[in-house]
Amino acid sequence: MKKLAQQVVDKAERAVDQLRDRSNDTLDYSESSLAVVDEILVEASDFLDETPEAHVDALVRLLGSYVLEVGRRAFGGIYYWYEDRDQPVLVIGEPDYRVAILAFDKIRGRLSGNEAANIPLFYRGMAKLAGDAKPGTDVLYD
Repeated sequence: MKKLAQQVVDKAERAVDQLRDRSNDTLDYSESSLAVVDEILVEASDFLDETPEAHVDALVRLLGSYVLEVGRRAFGGIYYWYEDRDQPVLVIGEPDYRVAILAFDKIRGRLSGNEAANIPLFYRGMAKLAGDAKPGTDVLYD
């Protein structure tokens, strides 16, 4: 496994381990587990002002990696580094089509209290794009 892919997988696994008690061991890389991720982010948003930025960034990386890994396990794909946003991007469907997924900004938005950044809804949109993609599709979903 390439270095970046291993880093994303490792961070996703760390999220599962660190949040095992809070999630009642439900972070199983399923689509349904994303509701728990969303709940965790909503709860954490209440403490955002008191949380050091380094801890916020770490939570974004952990849960963002988890969301990406849920997508990769369901649809396949390859991780690349997206320089413009300084985060990994999951690219599904190459070479026939390209659906690129960014999750870290969505995680940060939900953590900031943005109700429109609902994680299960975000994932359903990504899954629809990936499932409906036709040859030649080239879309960035974030």
